[in-house]
Amino acid sequence: MQWEYRTERFDTECGFFSGTTFDTKEMNDALNALGREGWELVSVFDISKLKGGSKHVIAIFKRERPN
Repeated sequence: MQWEYRTERFDTECGFFSGTTFDTKEMNDALNALGREGWELVSVFDISKLKGGSKHVIAIFKRERPN
């Protein structure tokens, strides 16, 4: 079995000073769309930490590579 991978970046404005919350509906919609295409979410992590929050969330997906 061989795998292919995909990385997606979700922008956030979360953090102590931003006063906003992460848009989970937007992320859910994107995750569900990728799931329908056969992508499986394998990891999520934040990057670009700034003043107690994250500017971006990275999601890594995999699916079986077609022969």
